[in-house]
Amino acid sequence: MPKLTIPCSRRAMLAGAATAAAALATPRIPRAQTASTWPDQPVRMILPYAPGGPTDVIARLICDTLSQRLPQRVMVENRTGAGGNIGASAVAKSRPDGSTFLFSNTGHAVNRALYAKLDYDPAKDLTPVTIVAEGPMVLLVPNSSPARTLAEFVERVRAKPGEYSYGSTGTGGALQLVSLLLTKAAGLKMEEVPYRGSAPAAQDLIAGRVEMLYDAGVTGFPLATSGQARALAVSSAQRSAVMPDVPTIAEAGFPAATFSVWQGILAPSGTPAPILEKVRQEVAAILTEGSLRQRLTELGAERIVTNTPAEAKTYVEAEMTRWERVLREAGVRPQ
Repeated sequence: MPKLTIPCSRRAMLAGAATAAAALATPRIPRAQTASTWPDQPVRMILPYAPGGPTDVIARLICDTLSQRLPQRVMVENRTGAGGNIGASAVAKSRPDGSTFLFSNTGHAVNRALYAKLDYDPAKDLTPVTIVAEGPMVLLVPNSSPARTLAEFVERVRAKPGEYSYGSTGTGGALQLVSLLLTKAAGLKMEEVPYRGSAPAAQDLIAGRVEMLYDAGVTGFPLATSGQARALAVSSAQRSAVMPDVPTIAEAGFPAATFSVWQGILAPSGTPAPILEKVRQEVAAILTEGSLRQRLTELGAERIVTNTPAEAKTYVEAEMTRWERVLREAGVRPQ
């Protein structure tokens, strides 16, 4: 039987095809990133809240600016639901390689106290990178409301317990937390109307379908300054430079309801410390620049923080302890 001879060129072609097939069959293991190489792949910033809300606005401003500065894009990905736990869980279960982060807010500090069964541990499975900013909430009522001051609003609500409603972003959201502080301090009984984000809640407030919305300043101040709603108070200890004529909640008679919402970045536990610090440095750098810092200040972020990962960890742990106490005293039990 004649021996089959394969021409050299064809033999090389077959060998190349075999090598390519083997490469396809072999799982690609990403090269480990270091602080000096980060980011060598696109970065996902998962946001556990709906588009258009205050945390979404700040996250997109920061990620867009980082994308212009870094060699890779930083992309915001909204994963909503379960009080922010769906997005947080996705990050907690991601590879700790510097490619996935969580951009969250004060609501992250209460999930452990609100949910009896979570598929991740907010304190152990996520590590803080930096707290970006703090800012006030602004208490809004529709323009159709006869209340011109918080005292007038409180008087009307007390006269009709359970008949007035307020908008929130659901269990554990900052909009719910600050509303609970006020209703407890003022002795109000109101119906909570949960929304998937503050943007749809704001639309219903403007239309008069809810009587109160305690929104973050980033999105709440524009509603008031544009004349779409009326601001009665801010939740922070000092008046806001954005609307200095609006009294603080303490000046309005309810100091126990003083509150500032924070936004911060977290990473899957196990992410190398040098990468965490590199991310913190990059965020601090863009927030030192005048344009973005000024934009956030104009939106109502009264304090730019950008603390270190160690400082952020202490900050978040203190917030968790604080809110566990507040919710326990309010009679809120884990679901």
